[in-house]
Amino acid sequence: MTSFDSLDNLSTAVLLFDDQLCLRYLNPAAEMLLAMSKRQSLGLLLEDLLPHNRPFCARLSEVLETGHPFTEREMTMLLPGTRSAIVYCMVTPVLDGSTPRELLVELIRVDSHLRVLREDALLTQNTATRALLRGLAHEIKNPLGGLRGAAQLLERELSEESLKEYTRIIIGEADRLQDLLNRMLGPNTLPRKRTINIHEVLGRVHILVAAEANRAIQIHVDYDPSIPAVIADPDQLIQALLNLVRNAAQALGDRGNITLRTRVRRQFSIAGRHHRLVLQVDILDDGPGVPEELLPYIFLPMVTGRAEGVGLGLSIAQSLINQNGGLIQCASRPGDTVFSLLLPINHGSYD
Repeated sequence: MTSFDSLDNLSTAVLLFDDQLCLRYLNPAAEMLLAMSKRQSLGLLLEDLLPHNRPFCARLSEVLETGHPFTEREMTMLLPGTRSAIVYCMVTPVLDGSTPRELLVELIRVDSHLRVLREDALLTQNTATRALLRGLAHEIKNPLGGLRGAAQLLERELSEESLKEYTRIIIGEADRLQDLLNRMLGPNTLPRKRTINIHEVLGRVHILVAAEANRAIQIHVDYDPSIPAVIADPDQLIQALLNLVRNAAQALGDRGNITLRTRVRRQFSIAGRHHRLVLQVDILDDGPGVPEELLPYIFLPMVTGRAEGVGLGLSIAQSLINQNGGLIQCASRPGDTVFSLLLPINHGSYD
């Protein structure tokens, strides 16, 4: 047995580089992470193995010079192809006297753990917000109803038409506030689930948004035709997707591109619950992106980056998808914003 045999069964990706940063060994976990076999990767220089990771390459060169190890807890690593991973990285110099002869690099993927934490936080945030809003709505609706009733009674006692206009303003504003409260609370009916084809739902959303949006906004589709039927409330799904696609169109303004993309995720979890198959619907746009300071809060009511916006569309969409057992996530940077709707593909039946 060689000294490397004990590393072959580790789930941690282990790579060994010589003092020229040429790869001399990688274990099976590292092959899976890089999606490269030993035959393809052994003998490659680090800059050729991971060409899009210049800061990482510079750090390893520094370790060779100084002999000091380094650790980074959440490092984004760009992998061969178009993939990326968030890893816990440990680099240890193997010394020959006081001089580093080799570098041992250990990489542990933490993407899934971080994603579960974010999903739990989203669901907790949504549940807490809805409970707070229900309490506030109850406290506001009672005096609001009293104000409206008093204005109606006062209007009956007034003889001058000019004075009645003021009571009508009070009644109209009370009704507007009531409507706003109802919209903030979101859906209050149980989903009526049935078997649906997601592409039929997206087709309807596509037609509706294309009719509303500026002609300079192009809507593209990238569908996986092999996706099986899902069990969900079609009306709630249409409303949620409409809110997401309209939000993308509004973010683009005068011109830009929106892409509706569908994929299947296998052996995937949503908020800690494991599913054999999960539907992922991505709404992509090449607009300015969500401001970084708003990103953690965009699914809260009344949070919006637009001066004319009310900030309810995304909150309502999240509530609707939560009721169907799914979740909406967002990743954004200028020119590349993606809202991802995740929904279990359940082959059971509903009464």
